[in-house]
Formats: sequence, structure tokens, C-alpha cells
Amino acid sequence: MAKPRELRRRIRSVQNTRKITKTMELVSTSKLKRAQDRVVGARPYAQALAEVIEELYAPELAERFPLLRQPGKTARGPGVRRAALLLITSNRGLCGAFNSNLIREARRRLEEMEAQDTRTELHLVGKKGVSYFKFTKRTIASQRVDIGDKPTLEHAVELATPLMERFAKGGLDAVDIVFAKFNSAVSTPPTTLRVLPVTPPAQRRSGGRASKAAVNYILQPSAEEILRELLPLSVTNQFYRALVETAAAEHGARRTAMKNATDAGSDMLTILQRTFNRARQAQITQELAEIVGGAEALKG
Repeated sequence: MAKPRELRRRIRSVQNTRKITKTMELVSTSKLKRAQDRVVGARPYAQALAEVIEELYAPELAERFPLLRQPGKTARGPGVRRAALLLITSNRGLCGAFNSNLIREARRRLEEMEAQDTRTELHLVGKKGVSYFKFTKRTIASQRVDIGDKPTLEHAVELATPLMERFAKGGLDAVDIVFAKFNSAVSTPPTTLRVLPVTPPAQRRSGGRASKAAVNYILQPSAEEILRELLPLSVTNQFYRALVETAAAEHGARRTAMKNATDAGSDMLTILQRTFNRARQAQITQELAEIVGGAEALKG
């Protein structure tokens, strides 16, 4: 059994660590609320964009927009020869398996595309992803570590614009984003989203035939001009949603990890305190026995 002095030192160490994890849990809880508000605020705008594009979409118009250009088919899958993969991770750790799950999903997607003879370039956001792929000697096309957990629309524009321009010129056939989808504070699965090309909306069917809702719009300017403006906005919005959802998921994962660490510290303190009490009791019993034995020896 450890000595009481050693146990007392360990108890103080665990108490100090528990204070730190509890503080980090409270900070993450506070940040999570603001990050969650950004996620909720971004969804109605994205939904409205999707609905307007769906109403305006027509096959004859799609042929005029590079962002709607769909890759062909090959024997091994979609005819995507050149693709870009954007991985979004956090700059800090102490959030459980959050970053590991995102990196694992990115590796799975890279292997899947490379199995289809697709030349894939890797773009990274976040120090954790950059550190991992540098360690594995993977070629990195671009990296950003300055966005942090408060992404803005300007950050999304900076990420999306170069990729959209290259896609429009034919330099890329597809652009995917790997991010953490924020369902709730405890459900943040890693997700792969294809943002380019813009997928044509599914035709709503009625009686087995494709038909659009019977709504008569007066468009000013033309549908072509409106689509020309909305398509880049829609792609940029997808980048922004990926950034804010990953930021919210990071805070949720860190809060969960720090709560688990705090609970584990409390359990460890209970065990250490009991062990200390038993050790202290044994020490007192031994001291009393020595005193009684010494007294008896003096009498003899």
C-alpha cells in the first residue's frame, strides 16, 4: 500500500486536473451555444437557395453553366479524372476521437477515388489534419490553419472561389468536402459532401411522370441570369455550412470529452480518498501499538 504522503500528493494532482477539465467543459458548453446558433442560422438560407435553384433548373439551361457540368461514366465508376478533397479538422485537441474520425473518413474517400483512377489533390483546414498528412508524407495542395472555431463567410469565399474557378475551366471534375455534420452535441458523424458539380435537383414525380409544381413565375431578369448568380452562392454556402458545422461539432466533442474526464477524475478521487483513509488508519493503529508496547516495556 502506498504511503499517506504519496496518496495525498496524488489526490492534489487529480483535484487540480479535475478543475482544469471542468473549466474546459464549461467553456466548451458556452461556445457550443453560439456555434449551434450559427449552424441553425445558416440552414434556412441554404434551404431557400436549393428551392429557388430547383424551380429555375432546366436541362437546356444546365448546359450553359460550367458548375452544373456532370462527369461521364466509365467501366470503373464515374468519369472523374481530377478531383479535389477538402478536409476540415480542428486546430486543437482534447476532443476525443473527433479529429481521428474525420481523418479516417478522408483517407477512406481518398482510397475510394484513387481506386477509380482519379487523381486527387488534398486541401486541408485545421492543424490536426495538416500535422497528420505531413507525418504520412502526403502531398498537400493547400492548407489553412488561421480559420479556427469562428469561421466567417469570407473564409468560405476564400476556400470556394479558387476551386470553383478551376472547376469552371475544366481543371477539376469534382470537389468533395469531409466535415463533421452537426446533428446534436453528441451526434457529429464525419460526412463526405460533393459540392461540385452542383447536382441537378431530383424531379418530383406525379403518376410516374416527372413534373414540376404548377407555379407561374415572372422572372426578372431571366432565369439564366438568376442561376448565374445563385449557383456560386449555393456552392459558397455549402463551404460555409461545412465550416460552421465542424466548429459546432468540435465544441460538442470537447464538452463530452471533458465531462468524461471530469467524471473519471471524481471516481479516481473517491478511490484515492478511501485508500488514503485506510493507509492513515493503518498508520495510526501501528503508532498506537508501538506506544502501548513501549509503555509495557517500561513497566517491565
